[in-house]
Amino acid sequence: MSSEQFVPEDFEPPRALEIERFRLEPLGPEHNESDLAAWSSSIEHIRATKGYPDGSWPPAGVMSPEQNLADLTRHAADFEARRGFTFTVLDPGSDEVIGCVYLYPSSAREHDVEVQSWVTAGRAELDGPLADAVAAWLVDEWPWERPDRHGR
Repeated sequence: MSSEQFVPEDFEPPRALEIERFRLEPLGPEHNESDLAAWSSSIEHIRATKGYPDGSWPPAGVMSPEQNLADLTRHAADFEARRGFTFTVLDPGSDEVIGCVYLYPSSAREHDVEVQSWVTAGRAELDGPLADAVAAWLVDEWPWERPDRHGR
């Protein structure tokens, strides 16, 4: 893997993680309405989640559905280009967005991937189980060896 590649050329990124309490799939434009409702209802909770230390995300101001769609489109393009992998966290019974997981290159030399995740305030009890499931998933199915899990 060259220093410019985030994952090896022959690596096929997983497209799902299914756990009894939630399901992950690539985040895309089809999640726009539910994604916007999820994060905008939980701004303070997400900002208090480990991994969001600067308090700049989510934005405090209102984001329009069009702005959120542009963000989701960018994440989907990153996934397809293998520059980063963003997954929506879905309630398995309703397909409601209840969180998100981000896997992007780390700028710190001691890490090869930066891992961030959040769940809505209404599903706060899933924060630890989500972080733990993603940590195990990274070991089992992804090529990185030095994740930055932001203290999780």
